[in-house]
Amino acid sequence: MSFDQIIEYVVVAVSAVLGWFLRELWSAVQELKKDISAMREEIPKGYVAKDDYKTDIGRVYDLLDKIYNKLDDKADKRIER
Repeated sequence: MSFDQIIEYVVVAVSAVLGWFLRELWSAVQELKKDISAMREEIPKGYVAKDDYKTDIGRVYDLLDKIYNKLDDKADKRIER
């Protein structure tokens, strides 16, 4: 076996390992792209819509106003006595 043949075998072996590594890297990148695409579709579903938030916060403010009015009335009754 000559020195040239040994170099050729080493080059072939390194090329095979590098090709396998690049193929694995490529498939991992493709899988990540699919995962990111799926996440982009799912993420907005977890957020509250602006209109729903406005409706709910309006209810909270109404309840707080009622509570404030009741407390204010109770405070006025204590002062009148």
